[in-house]
Amino acid sequence: MPKVSFALLFLMLVAFAQQPPAKPPSGAQQNPATPASGPVKFQANTQLVVETVIVKDKSGKIIEGLTAKDFVVTEDNIPQNISICEFEKLTDAPLPPTTDTPTIPAAAEPEKPKVDPVVAAQIAPEAPGDIKYRDKRLLALYFDMSSMPETDQLRALDAGQKFIRSQMTAADLMAIIKYDGTAVKVLQDFTANRDDLMKTIAKLIIGEGQGLDELTSDDSSSDYGSAFGEDDSEFNLFNTNRQLAALQSTVRMLGALNEKKVLLYFASGLRLNNIDNQSQFQATTNAAIRANVTFFAVDARGLIAMAPMGDATRGSPGGVGMYSGSSALANTTSFQKSQDTMYALAVDTGGKALFDNNDLSRGIVEAQESISSYYIVGYYTTNANLDGKFRRIKISLKEDTTAKLDYRVGYVANKTFNKFTTADKERQLQDALMLADPMTEITIAMEINYFQLNSAEYFVPIVAKIPGSELALARKGGAERTVIDFIGEVKDEYGTTVANIRDKADIRLTGETAAQLAHQPIQYDSAFTLLPGAYTIKFLARDDETGRIGTYMHKFVVPNLNKETTKIPISSVVLSGQRTDLKESIYTAGKDKAPAVNPLIQDGKKLVPSVNRVFSKSHDLFVYLQAYERGATTTQPLVAFVTFYRGQIKAFETAPLGVSEGMDPKSKALPLRFSLALNKLPAGRYDCQVTVIDPTGQKAAFWQAPVLLVQ
Repeated sequence: MPKVSFALLFLMLVAFAQQPPAKPPSGAQQNPATPASGPVKFQANTQLVVETVIVKDKSGKIIEGLTAKDFVVTEDNIPQNISICEFEKLTDAPLPPTTDTPTIPAAAEPEKPKVDPVVAAQIAPEAPGDIKYRDKRLLALYFDMSSMPETDQLRALDAGQKFIRSQMTAADLMAIIKYDGTAVKVLQDFTANRDDLMKTIAKLIIGEGQGLDELTSDDSSSDYGSAFGEDDSEFNLFNTNRQLAALQSTVRMLGALNEKKVLLYFASGLRLNNIDNQSQFQATTNAAIRANVTFFAVDARGLIAMAPMGDATRGSPGGVGMYSGSSALANTTSFQKSQDTMYALAVDTGGKALFDNNDLSRGIVEAQESISSYYIVGYYTTNANLDGKFRRIKISLKEDTTAKLDYRVGYVANKTFNKFTTADKERQLQDALMLADPMTEITIAMEINYFQLNSAEYFVPIVAKIPGSELALARKGGAERTVIDFIGEVKDEYGTTVANIRDKADIRLTGETAAQLAHQPIQYDSAFTLLPGAYTIKFLARDDETGRIGTYMHKFVVPNLNKETTKIPISSVVLSGQRTDLKESIYTAGKDKAPAVNPLIQDGKKLVPSVNRVFSKSHDLFVYLQAYERGATTTQPLVAFVTFYRGQIKAFETAPLGVSEGMDPKSKALPLRFSLALNKLPAGRYDCQVTVIDPTGQKAAFWQAPVLLVQ
């Protein structure tokens, strides 16, 4: 009986489940929580990967009418299901010309005073899978006001207005961004409203951002007075790094949009020099490629008839260079380098550069013509691992194998640092060292010196500086201490690794130490023993609390002083503003940071090189170098002195220092030491020159470098 009753009950339940649900009475409300009929689906989406694909036939024409079924997408050879396939058809229909001044309604109310928002304006991002700017061409005008004098700013702004007024098409959306030397500011998000664009450009202040341009220190340089603060602000000398970092921030902002983007970079040159961190340039271009942003660089100087000694805006360099031709050559070389960097920035991202053309709007037109119709293909990757590895993408057509497809060939997956194991952290550092794409989340500056040890080898100490403010995130997170990991390698001109670094600094973040780190840089030093030759150093630092990584890359040369016959062979010249006791340290790093051969250590104190040569007048300046007397059995007397020049005027000179003893019998090195009081010199920029004279051998040696004195 129980079995029969159970079977009957089961049949009744099945019959009831097969009946359609009863309709509610008229006027009654349905329960919104009642599920709809049919199977219930649960979907968990992973990372959305979006690719812009240009498809052309044999003749170079755009192939239209394709759907998701026509494409085949693989990631690391694993097929992917396409979730988005949209065709962006761009038209070139011109808009009717507009007037120079934006139209303002007659009854318009007076404009209210502008109040800066709490949060800086940003390019509005797209939601995942959303194609916000369908069938539109995205052009961003980026004005680097810090690098352009007033005349170039006027020329660049006029070019933007000319394009908006008479050359803009129906498919164009434009954004206006400026960099004033301190921050990137989005003045106008992407819009087709020409009145809004014209108003935005008209409100830009001519002359804004001036005084932050890179100052040269070659034979063509004039005397420019300036004043920077000490500690972290000494990194302001790296103006090109800041300009490139601003561009990197901009392309990351634009990367939130799925469509192809073009950034029109208006600047009066972008000059890389010996003190610049080469990794920042590479990081900027790689960020642009990942964000699907193409640079079109426009030299706002236009066509220039360059005077050999510079125009009337520059002071005369003076000196022998005016007559030997070195000043004119340095002036021309500096100008060409400023264009070379802009050219590399454009070409490395697939764009073009406009030089020596007074019609700057032509650069915008070329950028406009570079974007044709294309497909947006998106998929949710099947690889949910946030491992930070590179994933290779391959896109093809199922039927047409002769079509040419242009797209991004891969991307780098994300990974959260707080989930890293010890092995993951070590592997991340090693991978970051090998990657061609440097990470620049932490600012690093470095000085490299050399001192001869014997007839073949050289002692090469390096000093790296990191702003203490970089550790503020760890302190705000409640950490009592943090560890900075260091890794690096030195390669010769053939690409062979000849030396490496793997170290860490344990830094306390409590009490006075935290307050001190907030305003002063952290300094790390190490050393190598190298032979003469050309080398490249790549050095990385990582904050182990937040996972932020910085990279420094630089090429340097260790000269063969044995081949010097016409001058006195000398080592690097070290300028320092402090000497510290080896026992005093706010962190511990390594086991042996004080090798016996280090000439910067004397009597238990270390001479701390100033990486950017910014000195306070309230402290003494220490100068150290070595002169080498090859073949000498006894010390040959030398005379040395230090001179400060301001322009072509001698501002200060030490009394001649006679050195007649102290030669090292092995390296034949004769140390030269100076201690200078700077309190009587006015603050400003100087050229520091060290002169070494051999009265007996009738030889001399000269060394010169720019320095900055602050209060």
